[in-house]
Amino acid sequence: MAQQTDTRPTACLALADGTIFYGKGFGATGTAQAELCFNTAMTGYQEIMTDPSYAGQIVTFTFPHVGNVGVNPDDDETANPVASGMVVKWDPTEPSNWRAAQTLTEWLTNRGRIAIGGVDTRRLTRAIRQQGAPHVALQHDPDGNFDLEALVAKARDFAGLEGMDLAKDVTCPQSYRWDEMRWAWPEGYSRQTAPKYKVVAVDFGAKRNILRCLASAGCDVTVLPATATTEEVLAHNPDGVFLSNGPGDPAATGVYAVPMIKGILAADLPVFGICLGHQMLALALGAKTIKMNHGHHGANHPVKDHETGKMEITSMNHGFAVDSQSLPDGVVETHISLFDGSNCGIRLTDKPVFSVQHHPEASPGPQDSFYLFERFADLMAARVKA
Repeated sequence: MAQQTDTRPTACLALADGTIFYGKGFGATGTAQAELCFNTAMTGYQEIMTDPSYAGQIVTFTFPHVGNVGVNPDDDETANPVASGMVVKWDPTEPSNWRAAQTLTEWLTNRGRIAIGGVDTRRLTRAIRQQGAPHVALQHDPDGNFDLEALVAKARDFAGLEGMDLAKDVTCPQSYRWDEMRWAWPEGYSRQTAPKYKVVAVDFGAKRNILRCLASAGCDVTVLPATATTEEVLAHNPDGVFLSNGPGDPAATGVYAVPMIKGILAADLPVFGICLGHQMLALALGAKTIKMNHGHHGANHPVKDHETGKMEITSMNHGFAVDSQSLPDGVVETHISLFDGSNCGIRLTDKPVFSVQHHPEASPGPQDSFYLFERFADLMAARVKA
């Protein structure tokens, strides 16, 4: 007689509207509350899970092959996963990649992150697109014991990202120096030994590869916490200031960050912002930000550069956007999304200041957007020569 296998679900995803998705749990056990988003990238699940911009979110991966290359220390964007959990179509297989140091399941278990496999991610993605990013509760219980009413209540109790300052939770506790450059064959990561420009990077949730790109563009990088003041930034006598990506509502983080940014703008320093840094720069200039229905999350987003006519394939991860209709005089919209026309870049007409909504450090295209780091370097070079 054939042996029967236990097919009971060991994980459950509950949406605030009462919809329930069952599946097979892997990684850590327990329960997580968060906003649910979907990411369309075909690679980079480890980078996505360790991107601080995903704080307060659970990620649905639309690409089914998640876990197939394992994980390794070099691909972490920060020390530990920041996303609250993951949702996938197929259970992770054994990794098939020479760089793999661990399986995805082992890594998630050791890092305390919950995941669910076997979910109809197409159905789930359609629900997110139609209804907006829902609040959810994800539970992994190896015994398959779920209190569905309690899970739905947890989903409904999640406060949401609007009005939430998460940068303070993911920023560095104290300042530090960074000199590691981008990975290159065959030496891997090398060190910047002859920097040309002093840059202060304000860490609202900075990814390591952004700092590597700054170093590769010739920068001596000093990273300061999100709460740094104008005086603390200027005390380093920088040639330029970088405003990093990060999670949460830009208006909430802007309570303390916008006064600092206004002070930097008054000092006439070159400024470059990415993602949350872009949004808070816009706030400092007098514009507004808005919460998007389901945001932009993926490595295949087409963006048009108004000033050159060039179309770039970009990597994106944001649930808020700058309201282009609120941009004041003297601020030019430089980039727009070709998916929905939302704002993806600005620059000032009278200062060496610019920012973009997308992530040029993520190698989309794969090199469509690295010129932005070179542009920042050119602005600093012009200032140094002046």
